[in-house]
Order: sequence, then C-alpha cells, then structure tokens
Amino acid sequence: MIFFRLAAFALLFIGFATINPVKAQTTQATETPTAAANQLPNIELANTDGQKVNIAQNYAQPGRLTIFSFWATWCAPCKKELRNIAEVYDDWQTDYGVKLVAVSTDDARSSARVKPLVDAERWTYEVLLDVNEDFKRAINAQSVPHTILVNENGKIIFEHSGYVEGDEDHLEEAIKAYHETANPDKATEK
Repeated sequence: MIFFRLAAFALLFIGFATINPVKAQTTQATETPTAAANQLPNIELANTDGQKVNIAQNYAQPGRLTIFSFWATWCAPCKKELRNIAEVYDDWQTDYGVKLVAVSTDDARSSARVKPLVDAERWTYEVLLDVNEDFKRAINAQSVPHTILVNENGKIIFEHSGYVEGDEDHLEEAIKAYHETANPDKATEK
C-alpha cells in the first residue's frame, strides 16, 4: 500500500513539474541586436530630486544615443555593471556623445536608498526612479539588470539582460557600430 502511495505521489509531482516548470534565474547576459518594434514609452518618471521627466520627449534627441540601465539597490550584478560603465562613461560621452540614464526599479519602500547609493558611488549620470516598474514593463524587461540602447528617434536598437564581466564591451561595440553607421565621416577619422 505504501508503494502505491509513493508511486502516486511521484507521478503527481512529475505531472506538476511538467505542467509548471520552474525557471532558474541566471546571471548570464542575453542580447538582442535589434528590437525593431520597440520605442521609448510616453511615460513620466521622477528623478532623484523629485522632478518629473517624460521618457519619450526627453531622451529621443537628434544626434544622441541614450543608454538606459535598469537596476536596483539590492542587485549586485546591476551595481557591478554601473560601476564598470562609470569607468568608461567619460570616454563614451567624448567619443560617441552617448548619455547614460540609470533607471532604478526599487519599489516605494526601498527607493529612499537610491540617492545615498548613487552619491556614495559618485555616479555622474542621471538617475530615474521607476518605483511602479512602468518603464520596465513598457519595454518588456523581465528582470534586472537590463540595458537598452536607444537612438535619436527613440527606437531601441540594442538590449541585453543580465550582467557578466565584459558586457560593457558589447554595449560599446553596439554604440560604436551605430555611431559609425550614422556618422560615416567621423568613423573614417578615428
């Protein structure tokens, strides 16, 4: 009798696992070279000073690429990525005219930790608060870290999820490739 109960339980467990598989979270980055249909959403987020910023209006600017890095204060890979980008950000601004916007997905309870962390890290880029994850949801980002590169028309031209050491190099390659395509005269000068 015990054998039949164990067998029934095992079959039930296997059936449940087949119907509802558990997905493991990884830190390996996945990239999408072109997210053709994705545009910046027409939503507003607050910056760390409480001022509202319209995403579509403020970041689709002629001649400028914008990086949006979605992160959270509790996310170690997110902070590692932003620290590594901080090391090369001045060069990226000079070489490519790129702007970085760090979008915190910390909720209302933990968003008070964002500004002190940003100040302690001495990050010079703009930080926005996506406490309800409206922006993150609008671009269909499933987790953090998640990084997108947006052209002057507000079109997402590159994105990746997760972070492993060196992902900032792939991001720079995407920036450089777009910059060379958009500015062929400047590309030959380098």
